[in-house]
Amino acid sequence: MTDAYIIDAARTPRGIGKAGKGALSEFHPSRLLAKVFEGIAERNSLNTDDIDDVVVGCSSQVDKQGSCIGRMAALDAGWSTRASAVTLDRFCGSGITSVNLAAANIMSGMDDLCVAGGVEMMSYTATLGNSTNNRTVDGGNLHLRDIHPQPHQGICADMIATLEGFSREDVDRLAVESQKRAQHAIENGHFERSVMPVYNDDGTVALDREEFPRPGTTMETLAELKTVFDQFMGLPIDTTGETFDQLVKRKYPDLNINHVHHAGNSSGVVDGAAALILSTKAYADGQGWKPRARIKAMATVGGDPTLMLNEPVPAARKVLERAGMTTSDIDLFEVNEAFSVVAAKFIRDLELDPEIVNVNGGAMALGHPIAATGSILIGTMLDELERRDLNTGLVTMCTGGGMAPAIIIERV
Repeated sequence: MTDAYIIDAARTPRGIGKAGKGALSEFHPSRLLAKVFEGIAERNSLNTDDIDDVVVGCSSQVDKQGSCIGRMAALDAGWSTRASAVTLDRFCGSGITSVNLAAANIMSGMDDLCVAGGVEMMSYTATLGNSTNNRTVDGGNLHLRDIHPQPHQGICADMIATLEGFSREDVDRLAVESQKRAQHAIENGHFERSVMPVYNDDGTVALDREEFPRPGTTMETLAELKTVFDQFMGLPIDTTGETFDQLVKRKYPDLNINHVHHAGNSSGVVDGAAALILSTKAYADGQGWKPRARIKAMATVGGDPTLMLNEPVPAARKVLERAGMTTSDIDLFEVNEAFSVVAAKFIRDLELDPEIVNVNGGAMALGHPIAATGSILIGTMLDELERRDLNTGLVTMCTGGGMAPAIIIERV
């Protein structure tokens, strides 16, 4: 089997995901992704005639983010029309899955050169509102709901915290640490290799820094925030009139949820895009490229759709087994901070040293542009392995529907 190599990784800074307020919010989603495509192609002298496929994640494929946004972005970037593209949706896990599928194509021998990545403009998707038939991921499929009730993800996070015994103090403490680490990383330039400033078409700078972090966050400031998802419990899911509280009780009739998540210990709503170049070693040698990493193993798992957010741990175990490795063989871990309890449970269940998990902070501090985040995390991992002169990193994240993709990369 042919090895797949990461040649380079690039991304935008993350902009606040509020229409008219975030620095990136006026960009068309495919134009924002095209900006990353343009930048990564230029700095690698990428011959876009040679691209076998472009694999892009996008979760809300509606209107501006519809119509195979991967293909539209590649065309908008001025790439060769021969560079075909596909757009996929694995909810939050789309940005890892896009890399995994591109790598799989290369490893199978079918492709020599692929670009993978993701994009999500949450400032735009927020304007679409919640359809009365679409407040859960089941899309209003009542038969499916009878089999697998799936609450709002924030409610799932609070359910897991309750079932697993994580307190408000536990999840807040991790959120404070995320802010501290993100601020240290920003101040010391840890993101500079991957982050590409986004320019308006007139050449002025739209955004050249992370826009979301809240430095100075403390346990005291977080304690002042009200929990959010208890307020969702009485909301009707759809025209049936059933509420989230009733949906939870279908599977957990006796669960008294301790609501612990709020805006400060949940992932931030942001805009962003990312891209990676992947190729065979032979193609890289022909271009004079020095690969930065080899993809060691990939895996995806599914689990309980009702709790939804618990699969990063089994995904990590599965990808480690495929690689013939244990957690002690991994230098650094990245697990998306969709909600604080996800990272807290990941660290506890795998018995990890917290000092090697999300070392530059995570989505609680930096934001989570849904389908772009996985690709961002892989680039962040690669940069940090190089900065610390370490070898191997594992990246994973939870997704809607109770799934998790994972990937292990190693420097070359």
